[in-house]
Amino acid sequence: MQIDIQRNIGVLLSVQIYQSIVDRIRSGLLEEGLKMPSVRNLSKQLEVSLVTVVKAYNQLEQDGFVTSIQGKGTFVKSKVKEKKREKEAIPSYDWQLSLQDYLPRSQFARYHIAPQKIHLSSSMIDPKLLPNRYFQHEVQQVLSENPEILSIYGNIQGDSQLRSEMSTYLERSGVLSTPENILVTSGLQQSIDLIARTFVGPGDVVIMEAPTYPGAIDIFRGRGATILTVPVDKDGMRIDILQNVCEKHKPKVIFTIPTFHNPTGVVMSLKRRKQLLDIARSIHCIIVEDDPCSEIYFDKKPPVTLKSMDQFGNVIYLRGLSKTIAPSCRIGILTASGSIFNRLLAAKANADLGSPLLTQKAILPLINSKRMIDHTKKLRTALKIRRDLVLNLLTSLSPEGVSWTIPEGGLNLWISLPSWIDSHFLLSEAKKQQISFLPGTACFTSGQENNHLRISYSYINEELLTHGITTLCNILHAIISSEKISETPNTPYF
Repeated sequence: MQIDIQRNIGVLLSVQIYQSIVDRIRSGLLEEGLKMPSVRNLSKQLEVSLVTVVKAYNQLEQDGFVTSIQGKGTFVKSKVKEKKREKEAIPSYDWQLSLQDYLPRSQFARYHIAPQKIHLSSSMIDPKLLPNRYFQHEVQQVLSENPEILSIYGNIQGDSQLRSEMSTYLERSGVLSTPENILVTSGLQQSIDLIARTFVGPGDVVIMEAPTYPGAIDIFRGRGATILTVPVDKDGMRIDILQNVCEKHKPKVIFTIPTFHNPTGVVMSLKRRKQLLDIARSIHCIIVEDDPCSEIYFDKKPPVTLKSMDQFGNVIYLRGLSKTIAPSCRIGILTASGSIFNRLLAAKANADLGSPLLTQKAILPLINSKRMIDHTKKLRTALKIRRDLVLNLLTSLSPEGVSWTIPEGGLNLWISLPSWIDSHFLLSEAKKQQISFLPGTACFTSGQENNHLRISYSYINEELLTHGITTLCNILHAIISSEKISETPNTPYF
């Protein structure tokens, strides 16, 4: 079990060990019932004292992640008692523990696709709101006119026609980029991964918003980065705090979602965008601007992108394409300037030698078409109706002490519970009613923020949304009512 210890970031070593193990458990990398390394072996591996590991293990047991059995060892705690199995029927895989891996966490994957009927856990759009029939026709047309597409590889950088169309498309957002400076990726997740592979190594400082997109945390943590966080408020990342952090720790990368921030839905003000650019320019730092759905605004257009104001090549701009058209295509766009772009193109070549040509050609006719413009307008209207439905339900049904953001666009809504309620406990109760959501801990680099959750109102219809939010509010009422009559009212729910 690989645990990266960073001795110069002001965080207790026992806390780092605790958090690393929690991340691996919540990511499913340490399975229930698995025997943990002994205190002596782990202290020797990490070159820390026995007392440090004991402190971490004690905290893990206190928080319900592991259980210690005298004379046998420490085990990942099982949530559900399983029936006794025949020993000979289950082969032992304990030997695999000797194989070192470099996956510190992968929490986002656990919640991205959930089996529950009322799926509130990931930022996806209801397939019924997407132009499926039209897109089907385009795919058939492409294959009919040029069946050889199935037999040839595409350009590593991406189809030249698509990059040309994307240059025009980005220009409407104020992003001036030539086709030569556009890279087609297999979705924004790959874009972030390429950036991390190229520019982030063990110990490099990456600054992220708190909370933020969990898939990006997984990637940067996997590169061994020292991740420092800056809180967000109604106007986005707190630039005053960012300034102080940058003075103490020179970052290599600042990762931000300034428009319809995931998970909170807030929008960074124009003033703060300019201040962020000034900071990056003064310390020669990369800004990664993740822009998955800035076109999904409900009332007014958001401020201009950071990239549109970037004069010195500090910003790597990421734009999603497939989410609002055809998610199965997995197409994203990355644009950057100078040698930064050249190095990212080389990383793309190393990763997969180019994204599939068929999906690029299929999506091409939609990019700048009137059909796409009309589709986007209808999508805004449909998602605004769903957002307003959720807001009205929360206003009328949620118990006292529950608060939430009011997103001006995007797909997500951030809910904060009373501090003593753990969202993982709420999730376990919700799953019994076939409801899923994203626990807020997945959106923080350290899992201490237990009383938040993100719901995505974009994937299920109004009927299921009504049932799901109503049921969640009823569960919360039951939790709070049981707390009031408990003899130990300050005991958290784990």
